[in-house]
Amino acid sequence: MSDEMARIRAVKAAHEAELMRKANVVGVGIGLRQRDGQYTGELALIVSVTHKVPPEELDAEDLVPQEIDGIPVDVQAVGTLRALVASD
Repeated sequence: MSDEMARIRAVKAAHEAELMRKANVVGVGIGLRQRDGQYTGELALIVSVTHKVPPEELDAEDLVPQEIDGIPVDVQAVGTLRALVASD
């Protein structure tokens, strides 16, 4: 595992519970950052939200930072997540 990936995993582990408590957050992972729908090739902490909300409409404690411990954070809207039920 690369040093960068190990560092991102450590940051994710340290901050995931805190991020999951924020409004609309449904997941935290590691992936490639996106800008204007295009992947940048830059590894980032991916914070999945049901929908994006303008910062001014969020309480301060619900704002997702743009960077945590030097790791970029990318907020991506994924909608409402539901578990699939296997059919026979």
